[in-house]
Amino acid sequence: MAELVLSSVDQGVLTLTFNRPDTLNAWTPAMGRRYFDLLAEAEKDPEVRAVVVTGAGKGFCSGADLKALAAIQSGTYAEKPDPRPNTFPTTVGKPIVAAVNGACAGLGMVHALVCDLVLTAADAKWTTAFSRRGLVAEYGLSWILPRIMGQQRAMDVLLSGRVFTGSEAYELGLVNRVVAGESVLAEAQAYARELAASSSPASMAVIKRQVWRDWDATLEASSAAAVEEMMASFRRPDFAEGVASFLERRPPRFPPL
Repeated sequence: MAELVLSSVDQGVLTLTFNRPDTLNAWTPAMGRRYFDLLAEAEKDPEVRAVVVTGAGKGFCSGADLKALAAIQSGTYAEKPDPRPNTFPTTVGKPIVAAVNGACAGLGMVHALVCDLVLTAADAKWTTAFSRRGLVAEYGLSWILPRIMGQQRAMDVLLSGRVFTGSEAYELGLVNRVVAGESVLAEAQAYARELAASSSPASMAVIKRQVWRDWDATLEASSAAAVEEMMASFRRPDFAEGVASFLERRPPRFPPL
């Protein structure tokens, strides 16, 4: 199971690589369990300040593995289902950057978009695929997509199930950045290293929680909660260090989360 997702840490950045390249990293419950376990470990690891997620070979994640799906439907799949939802990465208190290097389809698209930021290769192939398989918008995509790209564009990619490139994904507002395919992982890691070096882990954890939580909040409720969070931040060592490093014109030395 450990080889289903590769793991390495460098300069505060944990890189997780889906490792089923022969299937374009098709999602299985076992791979998902290993991925979520590594994210849970990362949250507790003071060495890790940001996470990059990518895929081995030519794909990011081509969606649910059809053999595993068929086994689940027939009741012959031996693995116990993981109780953590596919939105689990949104609850991890460290920023997660998706580096979409290739095929990103169906459930793979879900797992790219529940990351906090997304970089994609220009020629990566994206598709929801659900309508072309007799399925529905899975695991919160009907909630996430309209908020990211607007209702009309979300309807387009969901109803048609059409394939579109990483370049179009950027034009649609679906991703943060589009880059040449061979550079996507390096650029995602560079971005994550900048977060690890310059941003307060405590601040990033709170901001991430605010952004994902506040999609369902009113402006009044969000503002009130932000006042409480700000008062708490004044008492953290991160605030003192942030001010001191600015005044002393040096890189910050924030404590780990």
